[in-house]
Amino acid sequence: MDVGARVSGRPWVAAVAVVVLGVAATACGGDEGDGGGASASASASATPSVKPAGNADDLAELDARMDGDDVIVVGDAKAPHTVKVYEDPRCPYCKKFEQGGAEALTGPVADGDVKVEYVIASFLDENLNGHGSVKAANALRASVEAGKFPVYHSAVFANQPADETTDAYTDDFLLKIADTVDGLRSSAFDGAVRDMKYRDFVDAAMKKFRADGIEGTPTVYVDGDKVTPEKAMYDEDAFEKVLRDAGVPGN
Repeated sequence: MDVGARVSGRPWVAAVAVVVLGVAATACGGDEGDGGGASASASASATPSVKPAGNADDLAELDARMDGDDVIVVGDAKAPHTVKVYEDPRCPYCKKFEQGGAEALTGPVADGDVKVEYVIASFLDENLNGHGSVKAANALRASVEAGKFPVYHSAVFANQPADETTDAYTDDFLLKIADTVDGLRSSAFDGAVRDMKYRDFVDAAMKKFRADGIEGTPTVYVDGDKVTPEKAMYDEDAFEKVLRDAGVPGN
């Protein structure tokens, strides 16, 4: 059965119950807040093979920066339209969004019409146990300092394990993914990944996720309006229509 995302703020077991009842869930998550949940599959002893971001050349032209200590912004600060994205690196439906609807964002961001604000959550570590979301969020923050966030962000989701219970985002795997991003690897980046330099960012982003009342990932807003139906997030043409309806110019 095709299950959507997990719902934040609800126990993992509740999400399972939804499946048993035959109702499709609509968001990734189940933020228990106490670290209790299903056990994560053991990380593979050998680092998995990796693949690069599919649209690396286009993404490499985009700028990223921090807005405060909890939000990563891609695009011109003066862009007239804002897309806000709440994601967890281990959420399979976040990957589906990144490889679906999000493909419609690259052009408008490059043209200066849209900026994208990312809140990187890490609640799936609490539900499934493990540290993959936290480690990936920290590495993503490190990639902002290196000027490589858009490409690395895409590559991290491109290499998400098929099973979200697999705690695959180890330091070694995240660094191996970074090898696919031209110019990202350095002693500073590697050290930030291995030493969890940006743990404060990870905590601040998770705090914002909860404070904003987000119930699942991916959750996407276009100019303050939540994208519905949620299936529009997973199809490039459907999401492009959402953008056009919000007044974002077409290509």
